[in-house]
Amino acid sequence: QVQLAESGGGLVQAGGSLRLSCTASGRSLSLSDYVVGWFRQAPGKEREFLAQIYWEAELTNYADSVKGRFIISRVYAKNMVYLEMNSLKPEDTAVYYCASRLVRGKYDTWGQGTQVTVSS
Repeated sequence: QVQLAESGGGLVQAGGSLRLSCTASGRSLSLSDYVVGWFRQAPGKEREFLAQIYWEAELTNYADSVKGRFIISRVYAKNMVYLEMNSLKPEDTAVYYCASRLVRGKYDTWGQGTQVTVSS
């Protein structure tokens, strides 16, 4: 079973950039047809999908709210997925999570989350 762990969160000024990392352990993502996604949840709000990447095909999808500012990528050999966040805004402040699913399944494995705070 895959376990996920996020890192890279922190405090950044508006307009700045941050790169989040998601490390998968326990099972290689290449052993099955996985999709890894990034989500966030701000206080009092529902969890929001941001981006996802198909592990083998490296296809990506983005939410409109982050398209053009965030970039999802993966390093196959390291079992890692990154979320590069640019032109950050105070409204990007949230706990960011990575999650995984099989291509035909629902997201069912989640990391513990990492806090991102964007100051104005």
